[in-house]
Amino acid sequence: MKHPVDVHVGKRVRHRRWMLGMTQQQLAEKVGIKFQQIQKYETGMNRISASRLWDIAEALEVPVSFFFEGLESRHEALDGIDGDILADKEALMLVRSYYAIPEAQRRRLFDLAKVLSDVA
Repeated sequence: MKHPVDVHVGKRVRHRRWMLGMTQQQLAEKVGIKFQQIQKYETGMNRISASRLWDIAEALEVPVSFFFEGLESRHEALDGIDGDILADKEALMLVRSYYAIPEAQRRRLFDLAKVLSDVA
């Protein structure tokens, strides 16, 4: 059975990998393992050891604590963690595309989104 903390850490690995535009294969090569192992880590099927998490954090250029962000308490973890919007690939692609827009246009788009969300 998957432990909710392992699932959360795996989602954070996937999230950061997507943010960098990195494939599972590329991450696996940087860490020195097979991409299938990355798949198992990202789904929470396999638990990531401390030393491996350190290697993954180095490869993804984040502190180890990044993988635990959003995990408020053991009680919350045991209830399940579904509120991470950036765990959704479409939402993450939208965020990446948004930040690729020049700043002046991005501000106008943000203002438009705020107006549209107030109407809904």
